[in-house]
Amino acid sequence: MTQVKLGRSFFLVSFLPAILYWYLEAHYPVRTALIGGLTLSVIELSIEYFWTKELHALSKFNFLLIAVLGGLSLAANEGIWFKLQPFFTGIFMSAFMFYQLKKGDGIFLPMLEQMGKQPPSTFLLRLVESHMAIFLAVYAIFMAILALSTSTSVWLFFKTAGFYLAFIFFSVGEFFYLKQKMKKLHYQAKVMQTVWPSRTLSKKN
Repeated sequence: MTQVKLGRSFFLVSFLPAILYWYLEAHYPVRTALIGGLTLSVIELSIEYFWTKELHALSKFNFLLIAVLGGLSLAANEGIWFKLQPFFTGIFMSAFMFYQLKKGDGIFLPMLEQMGKQPPSTFLLRLVESHMAIFLAVYAIFMAILALSTSTSVWLFFKTAGFYLAFIFFSVGEFFYLKQKMKKLHYQAKVMQTVWPSRTLSKKN
């Protein structure tokens, strides 16, 4: 599946059920809103399979999570479990990224290699991936706090547009951080190039 299709399917399975839940909750009982959100998840997963002939692992995980949490919410007649889906998704993705980094090259490097691109620095790419994992974990905890303490409208904003705004701020901050990091690494490399030959000459003398 291409990255465009992955992004589209993630948006469908993750965001649209939440939007429908928000609308139905404002006009109907919680049980009706939950059933509507779960039904839309099933429809969207079916559409994804019909168009792409496959289901991405992330789409299946999100659907399973929505189904389980939605089921708990239905049993308790309380929407809080359904609203905790962003928390569990973010924590899972963060933990998976850290696990992949600890095990080997992470997920960014293999993805770039599949696209035929080579990063300028594997070290910096791993650094970005670790920061991304931290960002996802922090945002997941933030979403859990919102789910427990604010209205569905506020929760929905930060689950959709708010997430993209936060990601933009994160990306800008990461860009400037990496810029400074690259300058520091370049300076250290120049120092090593200057110091190492002088040490070699002093040893020979």
